[in-house]
Amino acid sequence: MSYLQKEIKNSVAVLTLDKPGEKVNTLDESMMVQFSEFLDELNTNDELRGAVLISGKKDNFIAGADIDMFKARDTAEELEELSLNGHEILNKIEASAKPVVVAIHGSCMGGGLELSLACDYRLASKHPKTVLALPEVKLGVIPGTGGTQRLPRLIGIQKALGYMLPGKNIYAHSAKKIGLVDELVHKDALEEAAIKAVLKIADKGPHQRKDKRSLVEKLLEGNPIGRSIIFSQARKKTMGQTKGNYPAPLYIIDSVEFGYKNGKKKGLEHEAVLFGKAGATSESRALVNLFFGITDAKKNPLADQVKPVKTIGVLGAGLMGSGIADVSINKGKYSVLLKDRTLEDAAKGEKVIWDELNKKSKKRIITPFERDEIASRLTGADSYDAFGKTDMVIEAVFEDLDLKRKIVAEVEAATDDDCIFASNTSSLPISDIAQGAKRPENIIGMHYFSPVQKMPLLEIITTPQTADWVTATAYEVGVKQGKTVIVVNDGPGFYTTRILAPYMNEALLLLEEGASIEFLDKIMKQFGYPVGPMALLDEVGMDVGAHVGETMAPMFDARGGKSSTKAKELMDAGFLGRKNKKGMYTYESKKKQVNTGIYQYFGGSARSNPDAETAQLRMALMMVNEAVYCLQEDILKSPTDGDLGAILGLGFPPFTGGPFRYIDLKGAKWVTEKLNEFTDTFGPRFKPAELLADMAKSRKDFYE
Repeated sequence: MSYLQKEIKNSVAVLTLDKPGEKVNTLDESMMVQFSEFLDELNTNDELRGAVLISGKKDNFIAGADIDMFKARDTAEELEELSLNGHEILNKIEASAKPVVVAIHGSCMGGGLELSLACDYRLASKHPKTVLALPEVKLGVIPGTGGTQRLPRLIGIQKALGYMLPGKNIYAHSAKKIGLVDELVHKDALEEAAIKAVLKIADKGPHQRKDKRSLVEKLLEGNPIGRSIIFSQARKKTMGQTKGNYPAPLYIIDSVEFGYKNGKKKGLEHEAVLFGKAGATSESRALVNLFFGITDAKKNPLADQVKPVKTIGVLGAGLMGSGIADVSINKGKYSVLLKDRTLEDAAKGEKVIWDELNKKSKKRIITPFERDEIASRLTGADSYDAFGKTDMVIEAVFEDLDLKRKIVAEVEAATDDDCIFASNTSSLPISDIAQGAKRPENIIGMHYFSPVQKMPLLEIITTPQTADWVTATAYEVGVKQGKTVIVVNDGPGFYTTRILAPYMNEALLLLEEGASIEFLDKIMKQFGYPVGPMALLDEVGMDVGAHVGETMAPMFDARGGKSSTKAKELMDAGFLGRKNKKGMYTYESKKKQVNTGIYQYFGGSARSNPDAETAQLRMALMMVNEAVYCLQEDILKSPTDGDLGAILGLGFPPFTGGPFRYIDLKGAKWVTEKLNEFTDTFGPRFKPAELLADMAKSRKDFYE
């Protein structure tokens, strides 16, 4: 069955892209071959005046290149050849004697946008689902079919780097404003408008675009010295953000700069070389594997047991509760009852959600009508009176076991027998919360991460009593909320909190030994974490850190752990972190400052930093080793779940692929030897998990 469906309308070939058997279009080799053959026909058929490219899918144009095509090639040379083949066809589009117009509705990503850039004219729908991007950097590669050459020449170097380096989305109205898109129309008028554009260009010649750059951008980008400053600053900023752990952003800058120095033709050839180099790195391979893990996690393994959910109750309208309500009404399209102790408290949570919706409306990401429609799904409450028809209740109240058990009893009394009760606890065992419940089979953990709207992970926790249909339904809700879901078994701290606790504990022990706050944060950001452990403790809150430490300490101490009690000591002294502007840092001024006064709890103000690499590995390997313990004890169901949870929930360096791929990369033997060395030097808390020691002896990998 053909990828491209052709229909002739008013002497214009309308090519509908519709990949057979798939929900989204991706750019693959069969599509490119078919398109190349069509271009030959277009330029030899005198009855055709031009062509329109439009998608047959509901809400996407082309979601990017087929990643399987990329994964099937191992060497830089093979990947370079793949890029050159793509260039050959896109150059053919650009050189076509007859106009090719692209009509975009929905996601237009990666190779899809690069294809569009080679066309004569770009139309896009005004719909909020229309979004364009070159996100290849997130897979550790660079745009490989002309993106680094065509985009800067179209919208300017600075804007192009601003979108390519972080892989940032460009919504329809912004795309029109910067000159990436030539015209915006209603999605139902796309085809007709595109045909008119083809005929206009065929009659009057190429479309003349206005340069949308500012005067300063034109002056700076219009000469070699100015461009040199741009590229130098871009490298400096990139190194500051990536700490040199990601090669791809620097390759993007190199590719753009080379094209401006040597011309577009040579720039395209060089882009292919750099695409090959980037794609063959271990960092890229790790990020590609992460992508596949995320994609697989979107498929509910218990889909046949899902029960319908229309209404969700959320208990607690604070930061977590309002965040859960937000993703439920926005992405999940559920009706939500947001309950707090008073209507005033519930209204505060509603206002936070409304303000975000209003901001999106003002930016024209959504229309005022869509804003109002989404907001209408949310209702504030101060009682359980309306909870009789809820299909699921998610509690996001204080981490207090007695309080959570009390709430279980209240919810069971107010809801039907099939209502799921989900706890957003970060560390209390779900079995303990379910103790004394009338319907323990309906109780499950749904651990969201803050801020809920941005953090991609949902950790679902099941007990031996949790019914399969409950797990299946919670999984489905998470996917609809836009989350990557992992399912783990119950236990103190589950998976993510359990592996975070020893990492944070080791950081506090290093602080007690004399390390400085800024040293610890700096070296772990250099290691690849997005935020250092001291700043993270402030963000989480000293009270939460103390509670987690107390919950986890008995288990770790039984293994010979050395649990720091400093988080509780600081909490009792009034240091709560960012929430009261006083923690490891102070937050009174615009820029946070190290709180040197806190050193009185850690041996005094005289600081002596240890060897940076040793300190990095002490913290990181505590997390890695605990991840193996979780797999060994069946908390985790697979290494993939462990890698997804650590990266998406805790910020474990993505370029490593996660704790288990990190072990495979370094070798279980090396990791075990390093842990044994630390055991001899620092104590038995570093003893390697038995499973890790066994892997080292047998020289096996977690991913064979």
